[in-house]
Amino acid sequence: WELALIDGSTPPDSTPQQIAVVGGDAASLSIAAASVLAKVSRDRELLALDREFPQYGFAKHKGYPTKDHIEALATHGPCEAHRRSFRPVREAHP
Repeated sequence: WELALIDGSTPPDSTPQQIAVVGGDAASLSIAAASVLAKVSRDRELLALDREFPQYGFAKHKGYPTKDHIEALATHGPCEAHRRSFRPVREAHP
């Protein structure tokens, strides 16, 4: 039997069966460890993107919507790495 603990209030509809745990990273060592691994992986990905697209400053803001990130989007428009569902990306104009 497989069961996944998900940090949040609503688990996605998928297999295996999932239990949402609000504040899961504080309540579960497994969720906390997964959160750290995900952040490290994401930071590495953004460092690589920064080398490919230095004009966006990915290494500095790590994908968070900082003032510099929003300004870079307004100046350069989004690149293929930007998530189109993110409102500032949708609204960005080169």
